Amino acid sequence: MLIGVLAVSTASIFIRYAQQSGAGSLAIAALRLTFATLVLVPPALLRCREEYRTLSGRDFVAALISGAFLGAHFATWIFSLEFTTIVSSVVLVTLSPLFVALGSALFLRERLLPHVLLGMGMAITGGIVIGLADAGSTDAAPNPLLGNALALAGAMSIAPYLIIGRALRHKLSLLAYVALVYGAAAVVLFGALLVSGGSPLLGSPVAYLWIALLALVPQLVGHTSFNWSVRRLPAVYGTVPILGEPIGSSILAVLLLGEVIRPLIVLGAALTLGGIWLMSVRRDA
Repeated sequence: MLIGVLAVSTASIFIRYAQQSGAGSLAIAALRLTFATLVLVPPALLRCREEYRTLSGRDFVAALISGAFLGAHFATWIFSLEFTTIVSSVVLVTLSPLFVALGSALFLRERLLPHVLLGMGMAITGGIVIGLADAGSTDAAPNPLLGNALALAGAMSIAPYLIIGRALRHKLSLLAYVALVYGAAAVVLFGALLVSGGSPLLGSPVAYLWIALLALVPQLVGHTSFNWSVRRLPAVYGTVPILGEPIGSSILAVLLLGEVIRPLIVLGAALTLGGIWLMSVRRDA
């Protein structure tokens, strides 16, 4: 899991470099999932054809819906990086365990224990502090409030993906699941790109390099490791590795992109990550 955390920590850096190379955010999201799918589909067809044959129609539709939510997550989060700082964006998108906990309670009947409720309160407070810290500030980002809202939308949209994945991962191997879901996400994102009038053809070859790295490292290594974990843990506990991403991404943003982290954002991030940690620590009821 440590390798997975290190891998996803590079995502925002690769995205920012691709954006600076002229790639649009929706094109980045679509190509990220497409490149990852192209790597996964050949071995999946060789090794998992029997799993796909025995998959019920209901489960197949559930996998497609899961992929659609994954696509929405990447579209909104990658867009957020156009408007706000990497630190604020990554911390706010890390609020996904809050929405996973709520969804798990509603749909999976997983109990919300007192420490989970306390963690929710801390995480929400931290998110509010980050929002207040960014309000009216455009010195480090062009529109931080919009960017932060998009990051929260990314956190919300990944929750159904993780919850559905927990159910499907008991029926599908890791390779069969990620090939199907990443492929569904790629189709949804490409459809959205074409409908919006965008194009997957980028002006700079360097942009393709950053997106390829984005697909290979944070997607295939990082996100796939999280899909491995949700089969073995209740959905909210399976999100605990996400805690490491804001730390790694923030360090890389400071070192590589020269971002400045304001003290109030540090306070908000500490509250948010502390709350998520409290929510995600497994305890006996």
